Amino acid sequence: MRVEIKPIARIHTDFSEKFGVPRQAGLAPSLTGKIVFEPEYRNIRAVKELDGFSHIWLIWEFSQCPDSEFSPTVRPPRLGGNRRVGVFASRSPFRPNRLGLSCVKIEKIETGGENAPIITVSGVDMTDGTPIYDIKPYIPIADCIPTASEGYTAQTKKYKISVNCDENLLSIIPENKMQALLELLSNDPRPAYNDEEGKEYGVTFAGFNIRFKYENNSLSVTQIKEV
Repeated sequence: MRVEIKPIARIHTDFSEKFGVPRQAGLAPSLTGKIVFEPEYRNIRAVKELDGFSHIWLIWEFSQCPDSEFSPTVRPPRLGGNRRVGVFASRSPFRPNRLGLSCVKIEKIETGGENAPIITVSGVDMTDGTPIYDIKPYIPIADCIPTASEGYTAQTKKYKISVNCDENLLSIIPENKMQALLELLSNDPRPAYNDEEGKEYGVTFAGFNIRFKYENNSLSVTQIKEV
């Protein structure tokens, strides 16, 4: 039996492309997104009592990843790009059904206006326009397992890199986006296997092109321009 699912909503974020998007939800707490429901599901009764929860689970699609043949193993970037693990032992976007799972914080639920309800969330790890297939409340008694094993992710969970950015450059960014930008850069969006000194990269964020380079074990922002 073939099961077909369709988006119930789309999330709008500051990422027009996947480069720079945090590898997991919650790694950059200041990154926000707005969940706008498809017309068929745009009913405020559908979110009744959701405001009693602080976090939600989002089931979504890696919509910017190209179709590819099934591979039983993948190379998690944070393991250096050479070590392979089973695809079902990873959160790689290159998987049979291209589904992602993210736990995000509810910041606001708007129940008035033309497109209501709209849910603003933080800690996002999705590109702009990502299809959302389901929303479920995060329930601590069921979803939080303090004794859970971390597997290979224990090696990299605390990874951060220092970020250098001149105040005059940073001032180009709207004030309400500055912290989010610094958080996404501190998670080091570069390919994990590339430590070439002086190599420059670019990430598009909130309508700006951010150029930065790796040097002396840190990231230095070299240019910020409006797209």
